[in-house]
Amino acid sequence: MFRPGAPASHPVHLFDGATDPAPATQTQLLDDPQEWLAFGRPCTSAGGPLAAAADGGAPLDPASTAWDSQVVLDGMHCAACALTIEDALRAVPGVLQADVSSATRRARVVWQPGQVLPSQWMKAVQNAGYRAMPAMDAFARGQRLRESRRALWRWLVAGFCMMQVMMYAWPAYVAQPGDLTGEMEQLLRWASWVISLPMVVFSCGPFFASALRDVRLRRVSMDLPVALGMAITFLVSTAGTFDPGGIFGKEVYYDSLTMFVFFLLTGRWLELRLRDRTAGALEAVMNRLPDSVERRDKAGGFVRVATRRIVAGDTIRVLPGEAFPADGRITVGNTHADEALLTGESTPVPRPMGSTVTAGSYNLQSPVEVLVEGTGGQTRFAQIVALMESASLQKPRLAQLADRIARPFLMAVLLAAALAAVYWWPSDPGHALMVAVAVLIVTCPCALSLATPVAMLTAAGTLARHGVLVRNLQGLEALAHVDTVVFDKTGTLTRDGMALQAVHTTGAWSADDALVLAAALARQSMHPVSRAVVAAATRLPERRWVVADLQEEAGLGLTATVKDVAGAHSARRVRLGSARHAGVALQDEGVALHVVLSEQGADGVALELARFDLVEDLRPEASVVVASLQHEGVAVHLLSGDRRGAVERVAAQAGIGQAQGECTPQGKLAALRALQEGGRQVAMVGDGLNDGPVLAGAHVSFAFGRAVPLAQSRADFVVLGSSLMLVPQTVLLARRTLRVVRQNLWWAAGYNALCVPLAVVGWMPAWLAGLGMALSSLLVVLNAARLARDLPPLPGVRSTLRVEEGSLEQSSVPSAGNPPPPPLNLSKTTLEPV
Repeated sequence: MFRPGAPASHPVHLFDGATDPAPATQTQLLDDPQEWLAFGRPCTSAGGPLAAAADGGAPLDPASTAWDSQVVLDGMHCAACALTIEDALRAVPGVLQADVSSATRRARVVWQPGQVLPSQWMKAVQNAGYRAMPAMDAFARGQRLRESRRALWRWLVAGFCMMQVMMYAWPAYVAQPGDLTGEMEQLLRWASWVISLPMVVFSCGPFFASALRDVRLRRVSMDLPVALGMAITFLVSTAGTFDPGGIFGKEVYYDSLTMFVFFLLTGRWLELRLRDRTAGALEAVMNRLPDSVERRDKAGGFVRVATRRIVAGDTIRVLPGEAFPADGRITVGNTHADEALLTGESTPVPRPMGSTVTAGSYNLQSPVEVLVEGTGGQTRFAQIVALMESASLQKPRLAQLADRIARPFLMAVLLAAALAAVYWWPSDPGHALMVAVAVLIVTCPCALSLATPVAMLTAAGTLARHGVLVRNLQGLEALAHVDTVVFDKTGTLTRDGMALQAVHTTGAWSADDALVLAAALARQSMHPVSRAVVAAATRLPERRWVVADLQEEAGLGLTATVKDVAGAHSARRVRLGSARHAGVALQDEGVALHVVLSEQGADGVALELARFDLVEDLRPEASVVVASLQHEGVAVHLLSGDRRGAVERVAAQAGIGQAQGECTPQGKLAALRALQEGGRQVAMVGDGLNDGPVLAGAHVSFAFGRAVPLAQSRADFVVLGSSLMLVPQTVLLARRTLRVVRQNLWWAAGYNALCVPLAVVGWMPAWLAGLGMALSSLLVVLNAARLARDLPPLPGVRSTLRVEEGSLEQSSVPSAGNPPPPPLNLSKTTLEPV
């Protein structure tokens, strides 16, 4: 959006923090359709992605196109707040869907422009007592920073007041009967009241504001019992200060009030820092595009414009350290790019002039000029962001259960506090109210509401940093229960094509000489076997054979007359192909596919010169991945549409005992359902291109490979990189995540089961209740933060990564006490698969 009179080349963000217009003015500015792409994207009316996303210049039909917008929420603290905001949004005509996450404090709103505008559904959020703001990168960071500063100041004020009040309360704890006169005791009470007042007004202000909003709107949230506890404690103590001879004059509780407020704010501040770290990990991946970029104008110079203003055909200049804002092709300059978002590997990839660059990758070396070819929703980056935003707002089954019981539980808390106060009132009204305060505070279900979503989102952020996108948070829970993994072959366990495994020679021929001669014939053919032989010979010296009179028998092999340019060998008639084509005795193929090079002897009998062992280009880490899954008690199966012999060879190489070839897509699905009917929890790993039915039919699924069409894949996890190791590592992380969720839930339940009876019987003072509440939430968040570490290592395997030209190869060495993966059967010359 531009300010009136401002130059068009100087964009001004609506929510940049430099100015602070009235909220109504801000939201009305967002009704401009040109601003919608800043915090959302067009989609179908059902909430799915639009097939051809708008680029900012293409007109959209409001009658048929809905919008999927992401907003940041201010003022919410718990699951009950999330439910309130969802109800407020869904009540607005034209809002098709609303999902709110209490863990990330973000909302996803699907709305119909023909029926409602952003200012209207944001107004509904404001009427509910909260504030919705566009989830723009710079603004989201600024909002978190301001909230963190405010929380820190409230905590500092509460800490200062607590220390001063404890200083005034200390004489009453240590004085013997008669040491303190009535006047001195009253003076200390007045001093404590004066010191507590700024803490109640400033530090407790957000709790009281939220509670008043709840009362006005006739609802309950987790701030209501806390605010009631603070208010009751302060009012009882104030009554005892102003009227020492009254029913509440026996004792004041300023020390308990300041202590539990300080403990509560300590827990919330630390919780906020940890949750921001989780949200920041997701946003670091989702918000990699720059806010502005240098675009070439009509005069040939470069001016800085908002990123959303660039369109296909523009020429932009990207400086070192900046992210590429769009997909395009480098027209001037050479550089290296960090494509960690797309591959999970941050090793720089060379990008010379003429090469393509992708939105979201970083320019690391030198300035380059890029011709823009794709922007907005047309980029792969936009598809990745859409997946992550959708996943971050999903509610796993356990989180939905916690949200459903949050409101009834809070009503039960209020009822229990009232009953406890009624029970203790006849003996001591002041003590009765403090018992009610302890019950209100200690039973706040913050830990229960945070137990699942914080752990799930932390795990999702960890996976995203390593190149695994979580499409469905529920998939993490399902993956933790998996006991069978089914792999597709082509594009998953193997790469495209074949690879030379070993060369066996006879007579005076060396392995290199035989390979050079075979490659001279193979260059004349496009068969996959021929291409594999040629690829293996690229490291050897230049050609030395002249090939003439070449003939190819489809599916069998090549025959030609060859002449040695160097003169070391006489001209001869040779054959390259199957054993039958070469005219030698058939051999058991075993694991490898044998290709024979032979020559015709003087008596017409074929003489074998060399035998080449070819295997499908199995990913080098495949056998280790299978062994690791089996070590964890996961059965591994292989289903493929390829020939049965080829499938059995790959299964033997990878160490898979159960393999089935010549499967149609329906046959794969039938085999999968047979496993499920046998009680198996099955995960399917495919290439995402032709495995749609079986990926959808599995309990949980992986779409593997960079060629996956993200907008069409329906897998629960999308592996963006080229390492198969990410599959078992994701399984291990999912199991660890579910353990953390269970630990959190058991802690939350056990904490309430232990502390509620203590509070009801009056054995837990208010300050200890506040400490327990703060520690319970903090422990849940700290426990979930353990998932932010690196991906778990595979059991019994030490892995070494080597990156060459942007492709990841992984060699693994077995640890002591663990069986090694099946070795390659090499005779003389071994060539690594490339």
